[in-house]
Amino acid sequence: MGRLVPAVVRAFDILELFLDGGGALSAPDIVRRLELPRTTVHELVNTLVARAYLVPVSDQPGHYRLGVRAYQLGSRYAEQLDLAAEGQQVARSVAETCDETVHVAILEDTDVIYVAKVDSTHAVRMVSAAGRRLPAHCTAVGKMLLASLPDEELTERIPDGTKLVAMTPNSLTDPATLRSALAGIRERGLAVEESESNPDVSCVAAPVRDRSGRVVAALSIAVPMIRWSEERRTGLEPLVERGAARLSERLGHRGVS
Repeated sequence: MGRLVPAVVRAFDILELFLDGGGALSAPDIVRRLELPRTTVHELVNTLVARAYLVPVSDQPGHYRLGVRAYQLGSRYAEQLDLAAEGQQVARSVAETCDETVHVAILEDTDVIYVAKVDSTHAVRMVSAAGRRLPAHCTAVGKMLLASLPDEELTERIPDGTKLVAMTPNSLTDPATLRSALAGIRERGLAVEESESNPDVSCVAAPVRDRSGRVVAALSIAVPMIRWSEERRTGLEPLVERGAARLSERLGHRGVS
């Protein structure tokens, strides 16, 4: 890496103070938090205001908030994001850590569609493919995504009395039983599937959020039953949470929702 330009670094330090969502900042706030000279802060703030990265707050003299140029850059960045491409990169990183198959999936009506997948290197592993569609209620990613829906929308998609398809004897086929399971998933923030879509595979999944905090996908780790255990599940849960959080961050999400 080449030499960093101190003035540019400090300008970005000022802008990044606004990432915590605290609202407007004054020049003394910036001096205190960054431990910079007042003259330096004054010059940097004036430059950022002139370039529309900061704007003065009309009803708070001496305070500043992010300007339209920061929004424009963020919007352009969001436009170029590709869930499948970002998901593939994160899935590869997670798979390298646990050496199990990792999926990223989205919800379409009552099905999930896998948009990214990285295989385990084990001879015995889950066989699937990006683009595959499965009933959401039979999968960990699908249950995670269904659990993120408002109750009214969930009822619209899966009305009472619906007979849900069974892929294995462990599949949930009753909407009331499914809703009870989804309530627990919503509370935990994790979903587990034990041989519900494939008798030989179990999975654990976590939600992926976009920059607005909305759940837009789920990331899962799939493990053949010969390697599955309560201990294995417990060990994988923090990994799948970190992977989903990493993908969420790459999609622009910050903080806890």
